[in-house]
Amino acid sequence: MSSKEFESALEALARGGGEAAQAKQTKAGKSLVRARIEALADPGSFCEMDRFVTSRAVDFGMDQKRFYGDGVVTGACTIDGQRVMLAAEDFTVLGGSLGEMHAAKIARAAELAAETGVPFIQLNDSGGARIQEGVAALDGYGRIFRANVRASGVVPQLSLILGPCAGGAAYSPGLTDFVFMVEGMSRMFITGPDVISAVTGEVVDFEGLGGAAVHCARSGNAHFSAPSEAALFAQVRRLLRFLPANNLAEPPQAAAAPPAVDEVAVPEDLRQSYDVRAVLRGVLDAGELMEVQADFAPNAVVGFARIGGRGIGVVANQPAHLAGVLDIDAADKIARFVRFCDAFNFPVVNFVDVPGFLPGVDQEHAGIIRHGAKLLYAYAEASVPKIAVVLRKAYGGAYIGLCSRSLGYDRILALPTARIAVMGPEGAVNILYRREIAEAADGAAARRAHVASFEEGFATPFAAAALGLVDNVVAPECLRCELEGALAMTAGKRLSAAPRRHGNIPL
Repeated sequence: MSSKEFESALEALARGGGEAAQAKQTKAGKSLVRARIEALADPGSFCEMDRFVTSRAVDFGMDQKRFYGDGVVTGACTIDGQRVMLAAEDFTVLGGSLGEMHAAKIARAAELAAETGVPFIQLNDSGGARIQEGVAALDGYGRIFRANVRASGVVPQLSLILGPCAGGAAYSPGLTDFVFMVEGMSRMFITGPDVISAVTGEVVDFEGLGGAAVHCARSGNAHFSAPSEAALFAQVRRLLRFLPANNLAEPPQAAAAPPAVDEVAVPEDLRQSYDVRAVLRGVLDAGELMEVQADFAPNAVVGFARIGGRGIGVVANQPAHLAGVLDIDAADKIARFVRFCDAFNFPVVNFVDVPGFLPGVDQEHAGIIRHGAKLLYAYAEASVPKIAVVLRKAYGGAYIGLCSRSLGYDRILALPTARIAVMGPEGAVNILYRREIAEAADGAAARRAHVASFEEGFATPFAAAALGLVDNVVAPECLRCELEGALAMTAGKRLSAAPRRHGNIPL
């Protein structure tokens, strides 16, 4: 290749799918693929792979539509100094459609990420499988899915949905650890609205079918959303500051910082609502929590934080929504997060205020037993340090999952406001003293007396502590110090499991 031919090839790379296609992409408010990489990566750090790969397809005039790179840019770079592997789809090239060589490039990037122990980040902007390449395109998706699965639990995997992510393309983000979407721009779905409308007669819009709001709040398929590409990239950088490069590394430490507020205040009245984030601000370094899936199952709060500079995974019940009860979505949300933490060496710290699992026919018929079992399985299997703080209520099966010694918790703390029991005092008294209350001259007074007696004798944290099921009852102002000590105490924890292929989590 002459120098002139080489320069021509470089110009073709920069043109992507052509000037008209690039103009259309820009008009839609979407950045061009190489501009996206420049915006996300540290300046000058991107090292491209397979840049001159082209499609081998010849049917349907494809031999006249060869583009260097085949619609995806792959390579290595650093983001805030952290090495990562990137695969970024180019919608200007045949609608970002996936064919044989396009898929091979993405799979190779994911495989190399796992082999070199660095996070894998994919920028999705694709209309789906390239119909002109037939089964070869479908086989390409299979190779990507296998690479995602083999990298799972080895390196963190992030998917950034920056346009459509349709059909088989949507399953790769579904296999990765964290999915980011841009409001009003990202669309992720298996079957398009035109097909649904033709089959069912419904009128379905793109945003309502698979936009950021739907996937972040309703389906739970996405974890973060942002109003723009730039804001989304800022979220990615923030998340990477918490994540280790791979499963053999520890979460990055930082200089310890005092909490954002001095007070940890939990209402004593069991019926009084409060926002658990206010409690967290009094414990976490700088009060900072990078919340994951903030809009999905808001009765549970999960995310990354630090205490004393150590990276941790936080799980907290949210009394401000459904009284913090565990339902199907909350169980799934917590279980998935705990399994990520266990894979990447994050100690898990639970802040517990839970009345139990949500009762009701709808939940039972939708499978709350199966979904709740996921939560129990995730905690029982986790070998990282597990620390629990009982803020207030810890009842029934939710107690077992979130703060019981029997599930392998290493350190269990309780505030004086904690109430630990099979069920709440009111419900317990209605069962235990039903006859006495019915026969009493003043039934209401008798019930109040029995409730007070039950709380004092059975539901206090001291009753659990007397059995060795709570390590320490601590004053709120001492909680931060106690948690620092618990993290230091368990820092070297190592467990060896019995040899097996894997367990059978109740999916």
